[in-house]
Amino acid sequence: MLGPLQRHVQIATRRGHVVGRRDFLRYAGAASVAAAGMSWTERIAAAADEMRSRGMACILLWMQGGPSQFETFSPKVHSPNGGETKEIDTNVAGIRYSENLPHLANVANELAVIRSMTSKEGNHQRATYLLHHGYLPLGGVKHPTLGANVAHQIGDAAAQLPSYVRIGGRLANAGGGGLLGVEYDPLVLGSANRPPDNTRATTGMNRFERRLGLLNSLQAEFAAAGGAQAVKDRSLLVRRAAEMMRSPDMEAFDLSQETATEREAYGAGEFAAGCHMARRLVERGVTFVEVVSNGWDTHQDNFEKVNQLCGQIDQPAARLIADLKQRGMLDRTLVVWMGEFGRTPKINPRAGRDHYPRAFNVALAGGGVRGGQVIGKTDLAGVDVTDRPVQVVDLFRSVYHALGIDPEVENMSSIGRPIKLVDGGEVISELFA
Repeated sequence: MLGPLQRHVQIATRRGHVVGRRDFLRYAGAASVAAAGMSWTERIAAAADEMRSRGMACILLWMQGGPSQFETFSPKVHSPNGGETKEIDTNVAGIRYSENLPHLANVANELAVIRSMTSKEGNHQRATYLLHHGYLPLGGVKHPTLGANVAHQIGDAAAQLPSYVRIGGRLANAGGGGLLGVEYDPLVLGSANRPPDNTRATTGMNRFERRLGLLNSLQAEFAAAGGAQAVKDRSLLVRRAAEMMRSPDMEAFDLSQETATEREAYGAGEFAAGCHMARRLVERGVTFVEVVSNGWDTHQDNFEKVNQLCGQIDQPAARLIADLKQRGMLDRTLVVWMGEFGRTPKINPRAGRDHYPRAFNVALAGGGVRGGQVIGKTDLAGVDVTDRPVQVVDLFRSVYHALGIDPEVENMSSIGRPIKLVDGGEVISELFA
């Protein structure tokens, strides 16, 4: 019988994953006694199984509206297009961020910033869809979102908490389970400061179970009349909700259990609370958490608005990364900061910047990503990518790679059409060098 270490490497090698020397030594060393009689190939296979058992997770920090690259991670102080924003040193020699991000500058050693992201989608709805699914809308095809695919591939199906949580309101075209079904839709919280409340029980457990039975009976007639799929979906959601309500893990949503010092470390505001809750959720086994910051569509008063927005997200995002690091969770938690596109190099007459998908930024930390680096660049004016262009499919392939998910996995659509998690692209090798 194979042990957990052996099973994991077999899975990884079947999926074409490469087990690095350091990873092998870290995990195989811990099991050296059990593995003493194994061949080198078996030991590599065993190490990958152990790596999978670590329980990978992803936190997406979504900047809804399209954040300006010039006022965040790609200041252009030597170009008129850079405007009034200054740059500051980070804790990595030679890397500079905008003055709006002093806290993230202090964890730059954990961050890999891609300054050469590029796409053709400058429409909010289409770009939001693309950056959440890795695909553009296609007829009646219901692509699963990134979070749904991650939850489906590596989430714990037996967990009582949902594998996929979105904090910060409903996003048009951000998607959900799609063809995977409602089971992989996100639990949507409008605010981390108003978590789900399962503390006010209105009835005993026996009566609660009887009510669920009555609901099932009432729905049976509708199912028999042609609503079988709708009833199946609703019944699944009701069952999962009932399990979640009774789970002691629901305390993960309760930020009041954190000390005042720790809450202050994340800062104030909705996004700060969302980042804090995201850490608590992945700590309890939630696989994918999205935290949304709204208001980045800065067509006017760009400099003032971005300064204010960065003031809301800078400290919480930096604290999230540092907190995960301190708790030994960063290696198995991939943090991704992004929006749907960037902003124009040219400053418009309203002191704003318009939509600009041709060159924008994404920042990543944890999950095996090598921090302390910048990937790609644009010209002095910030107009064109001049080095290492990165497409959205490359980013998605890299995210799946970091999480140990095979991007060639195919989901089957309702019409029998196989759809890969990612169609094309390549892993951004610099992220993992």
